[in-house]
Amino acid sequence: MTSRERVLCALNHEEPDRVPIFFGTSGATTMLAPAYERLKDHLGVQGETRVLSSALQYARIDEEVLIRFGSDGRPLVPRPAPSVLRRELSETAFIDEWGITWQMNPGTLYYEIAASPLRGMTIDGLDGYPWPDLSHPDRFEGLAEEARALHDDTPYAVVFVSGVSPFEQIYLLRGLDAWMFDLAAHPDFVQALMRKITDLMLAGVTKFLEEAGEYLDVLVMGDDLGTQTSTLISPEMYRRMIKPYHAELIAAIKSKTQAKIFFHSDGNIYPLIGDLIDVGVDLLNPVQVSAGDMGDTARLKREFGDRLSFCGAIDTQWALPFGTPDDVRREVRRRIKDLATGGGYICAAVHCIQPDVPPENVCAMLEEALAAGQYPLSV
Repeated sequence: MTSRERVLCALNHEEPDRVPIFFGTSGATTMLAPAYERLKDHLGVQGETRVLSSALQYARIDEEVLIRFGSDGRPLVPRPAPSVLRRELSETAFIDEWGITWQMNPGTLYYEIAASPLRGMTIDGLDGYPWPDLSHPDRFEGLAEEARALHDDTPYAVVFVSGVSPFEQIYLLRGLDAWMFDLAAHPDFVQALMRKITDLMLAGVTKFLEEAGEYLDVLVMGDDLGTQTSTLISPEMYRRMIKPYHAELIAAIKSKTQAKIFFHSDGNIYPLIGDLIDVGVDLLNPVQVSAGDMGDTARLKREFGDRLSFCGAIDTQWALPFGTPDDVRREVRRRIKDLATGGGYICAAVHCIQPDVPPENVCAMLEEALAAGQYPLSV
């Protein structure tokens, strides 16, 4: 099978020739830039490390490394939107197109939020804010041609990293504590802000899909809805205040492309999985197995596997950073056993691999995925 056939077969809940692998396919399936530098040194790969996201320092994995480890997807990432707010402040600080100030502090590995521009915003001020133009042609210049070339001239699944994440974008803009208070005490403001951000993101993603939707296989979106132990907000609050916007976004996306919806949310979101299926999610990532109910991957497959596929599940909290290569291989075999029967699983680490993960463990994960993921499964 080609990589594209393999991915689509698995996402259609059929068994391909082997379990697909996503490595470097999106921010959530790649490595932090310093971690990738360590892996490149280990592999003898030369050249400057590029990033998918300046703020989050997600590495863009080199093609030779993607091929070596059998990664089945290739990412398409739009540029930042034109904005009157975006500017560099120093070598270690910048303001992004939304007006968020990001700062790289001493001893940290990525940029952190130093100022949230909507922290003091009221509902009356929303229309006057200089919002970024997410549908501006500059964001997508050359991207449709790249999508067409990937689709027509390569064997890989074309994965569009859309940036659609309204709930998460708001807590970056507002501050998480202020946004949590809003959800409890200011429902009118919540609805106005969700409406505004949803409309901006909808305009941007549909603009690109009108040009390139036919070439895409997977569309990445998401919103972090979980903590280590529970959902970030109650399921009832999610259903009442956030779910309708997710449903609207996904319905609009699916009206313009056949691409499968890859939805990213960290944490223990077990109580929301049925809701995500309801709104049209096809592929759930990252399956944070260290977070409460998400650890029982056999149960997840049993309860949801006929309606949902899974991407991730290789533990980044203990196995990858602290385990031996043999521990990592056992982890890979366990998750393949739990999740891959009948298709419906794409192997990946739980989120972006950090610099405390030894390169030997990264290699062990990907090599074992190739070896143990052959169908018929023997794990």
